[in-house]
Amino acid sequence: MNRRTCVVGAGPNGLSAAIVMAQAGWSVDIFEAQPEPGGAARTLELTLPGFHHDFGSAVHPMAAGSPFFSSLDLQRHGLEWIHSPAALAHPFDDGSAVVLERDLGSVARELGVDATAWRNLMLPFVEDWITFAANAFQPVRLMPRNPFLMARFAAFAFRCAGGLARSLFQTARTRALFAGLAAHSFLSLDEPFSAASGLVLGAALHAVGWPIPRGGAGSITNALCGCLQDLGSRVTTGRLVKQLAELQHYDVMLCDVTAWQLARMSDGKLPQEYRKKLSRFPAGPGVFKVDYALNCEIPWKAKECMTAATVHVGGTLEEIEQSEKAMRQGRHAERPFVLLAQPTLFDPTRAPLGKHIAWAYCHVPNGSTVDMLSKIENQIERFAPGFRDCILARRVFSPADLEKMDANLVGGDISGGAMDIRHFIFRPTRRKYTTSARGIYLCSSSTPPGGGVHGMCGYNAAKLALYRIR
Repeated sequence: MNRRTCVVGAGPNGLSAAIVMAQAGWSVDIFEAQPEPGGAARTLELTLPGFHHDFGSAVHPMAAGSPFFSSLDLQRHGLEWIHSPAALAHPFDDGSAVVLERDLGSVARELGVDATAWRNLMLPFVEDWITFAANAFQPVRLMPRNPFLMARFAAFAFRCAGGLARSLFQTARTRALFAGLAAHSFLSLDEPFSAASGLVLGAALHAVGWPIPRGGAGSITNALCGCLQDLGSRVTTGRLVKQLAELQHYDVMLCDVTAWQLARMSDGKLPQEYRKKLSRFPAGPGVFKVDYALNCEIPWKAKECMTAATVHVGGTLEEIEQSEKAMRQGRHAERPFVLLAQPTLFDPTRAPLGKHIAWAYCHVPNGSTVDMLSKIENQIERFAPGFRDCILARRVFSPADLEKMDANLVGGDISGGAMDIRHFIFRPTRRKYTTSARGIYLCSSSTPPGGGVHGMCGYNAAKLALYRIR
């Protein structure tokens, strides 16, 4: 008997769920509201013709380190990773910068007296990255694979990032470096669990790198769609599913939508009390993002920044703490921590000859309407005087603008909901992916392991669906 499944939403998680079901021999239909698949993993001409920008993430350690993506032959479908000489640069006011290279041995040169502490912190997870990633990309388990490794991770991950940095590292430079990694968490650095992002991203940097896909994030989506085509399935774009009741005769529905969207679109499919539970799941903070078309490279005072695709613009640990604490308290930092990517230094195909693109964002309260453009550019100018003179065009995305481009980015939230310790462990659905209705599953970043381009939410949900069917 031919079993049928539908996937609502063709972001990386939806595409991954579709691939798993197709691999199992199911007939799969994928519906995407936007004109092209990919969700936030799209590459678009957002500023000027010939300038190809990433709508969402530009740098992809989680994609390169994804257990599911690693099981697919994405290279055969055109995905090519580019590794910049340094994965990350973090500039300071004195005109210097600290950089992290993929080779863990290079930290002796960069971190000096803190090199041993950094190596001791990261080495166990780097050496056994496959096992670590297999655990980190799954729901929290009482008995994980290699429990000793995960117990070590928990001993550090559940701490406050600021406190951990001060206890482990002697220099302000290394403390700031770790703070920048931890700030990806969208948590205040004095919150428990804020150290987890610093550990995961630091380990990924040394294990698999922080690469960019040649041609942009859309190349990841194209490769996933290529895998789907090999399995006889394809995405129907421009198909907005307003209610799950529109979809008939499917044995399984996998929804790459947020918990709040699922609550709205499941009237008649899910009980009212359960829909209320979904709608009460708290949203995470938002982002304010700017894409730039540039007439030249960014003029960093610290030339080391020219070797890295990713630059953390935030100054000291204390400044980053202030920035993220303001965001968590519903305020807007005067000096926000800015994440910046400069892909064309290493992939010139994405802009006209001699021109460049840049991508930058800062964290803001969910649904913020405050214009952060000048504050972001002031921060960049602080470390790269003359930056504004390089700008040919810019495209500004408020949280509302992001949501218009991708309905999953509710209020600018790119994490699918709050990512504090409680809401990371207890995501909104039953058993992480199931709902109160048989055959309906949530497979978006509102499920473990949360936000990021890794496909593991979709993979895990589809695997659970197949297990329950059997």
